[in-house]
Amino acid sequence: MNTKILDNILLALIIIGAVNWGLIGFFRFDLVAFLFGDMSWLSRVIYAIIGISGLYMISVFGRIRSRRDDL
Repeated sequence: MNTKILDNILLALIIIGAVNWGLIGFFRFDLVAFLFGDMSWLSRVIYAIIGISGLYMISVFGRIRSRRDDL
């Protein structure tokens, strides 16, 4: 899979996770728990995928930095 496509998919997942955290912080409303159940196996999988996406996207900082250093 092309890394640009993967980066865009994972960035979308991270944005969804950030919106969910915003809802939790402002309104005490967990959208994932509302849609999929409070810590059901499906909601735990969603949380895990978003967490792994965030860890993977740390590598984007390294790629941006290396591109900037090449200029």
